[in-house]
Amino acid sequence: MLQQSFRALPRFHYSRTGLPPCTFTRAMATESTPPEAGNTDPLAYCRDLVRKRDYESYLIGSFYPRHTQGAFFALRAFYVELASVQDTVSNSMIGKMRMQFWRDAIKSIADGRPPRHPIALALHDASQRANLPTYHLRRIIDARDAELHTPTHLTLESLTAHAESTTSTFLYLLLSLLDLSSSSTFSHAASHLGVAQSIHVLLRALPYHTSKGRMVIPAEITANHGVRQEDVFRTGGNAHGISDAVFEFATVANDNLLTAREMFKQSGGDGGKVPRVAMPVFLYGIPTRDYLGRLEAVNFDAFHPSLQLRDWKLPWRIWRGYYKGDF
Repeated sequence: MLQQSFRALPRFHYSRTGLPPCTFTRAMATESTPPEAGNTDPLAYCRDLVRKRDYESYLIGSFYPRHTQGAFFALRAFYVELASVQDTVSNSMIGKMRMQFWRDAIKSIADGRPPRHPIALALHDASQRANLPTYHLRRIIDARDAELHTPTHLTLESLTAHAESTTSTFLYLLLSLLDLSSSSTFSHAASHLGVAQSIHVLLRALPYHTSKGRMVIPAEITANHGVRQEDVFRTGGNAHGISDAVFEFATVANDNLLTAREMFKQSGGDGGKVPRVAMPVFLYGIPTRDYLGRLEAVNFDAFHPSLQLRDWKLPWRIWRGYYKGDF
């Protein structure tokens, strides 16, 4: 029985380059060939894809300025598509071909010749309306490509590097979309939030990953608590030490979430509130905080059935967080 809670945890501090930004769950399926109908209305295709496969992002998208919502859904659909590749291909070679398609697509978009793929068409439209650095898009592709060969991590540092190249980089894109990338406070906070969100998504998807024979908690953490992967694959939350490993992993997420929030307090503006103009980006902290609280309530049993249910209060919490300037 775990005796600690997040409220009693010591704080850990990470350097900017040592942040574990988030890896999006691969439990979502994706179609390898989008329907031709998507080419007639790329934005509707992207919005619908996000609604079906990333409901939290669908809720958050409504809080972006109307003229940027199309770009937001294009970027998120791109992110979901790449994150889904590993679980929707039969071997890594096919996965690498998919990644190469997206590398070529990004280059063609930059040249003004997007391929006839609804997400690519939507990204091209977004790039005409906002400054979206292509190196951020390429960085996400490269990280997902590498993940095809190394889907698990031995160390927290390795996970951190992967997260920085995926989730945090996605948050940097959102800052660019809102023309806020020049702020060091926003960028630093987004980097820490990416860590927290990444771990939140991995923990939430832990039952799915273990059913596929993957242990997404870094090996150095499971080793600290004597966890045997085979036991987790076979018995889930009943395996020796797994709740303690989840607790340690969740502690890293919680610490980074708190650090991201404190960045705004240290900036000395408006009592530590997030400026309204940047709040859409930081709304991702609300589902993460919500999940970590629910995880603590079940004593860090990541396999508890209640954690697989959608929180009906989440839309209201996101709405409240937006208007309060808090995540």
